[in-house]
Amino acid sequence: MRTQTTLQPGQRGAKKFAEQYGDRLVCVRYRQDEAQRKRFKTIELIVEEWPWTPERKSDSVALVKVTFAEKALRQQIKAAGGVWNPDRQAWALPYNQVVALGLADRMIEDAGYYRTGCKFQVPQNSRRLIRVKARSLNPR
Repeated sequence: MRTQTTLQPGQRGAKKFAEQYGDRLVCVRYRQDEAQRKRFKTIELIVEEWPWTPERKSDSVALVKVTFAEKALRQQIKAAGGVWNPDRQAWALPYNQVVALGLADRMIEDAGYYRTGCKFQVPQNSRRLIRVKARSLNPR
């Protein structure tokens, strides 16, 4: 059996089910079974939900606030591979290093960066924004 079409709750062909099931409706699928020569309309529903906190990966990147006066701590962060993020006024470094340095209480959020090899890189959509800002600052 193969899926021909998947519809989201507000799309045509799924509105009737959206009215019936409300927020519990995830999607509507139209499927075909070539062996039986039949078509099927299936729905995916949320039947139960509960709170969940995802585990943080040790190589994920976190932002840490450090004041300018804490020079020794800034040096430790740099030595651990931290990179200054001027937009957020915080240091970005791997989560396992944040824990090792005892800075978990200073974490502000996930950095939105990803780690490749030994360098931090900005996600693709952010690079475009940076180029646009740079062009607007340097008119030709």
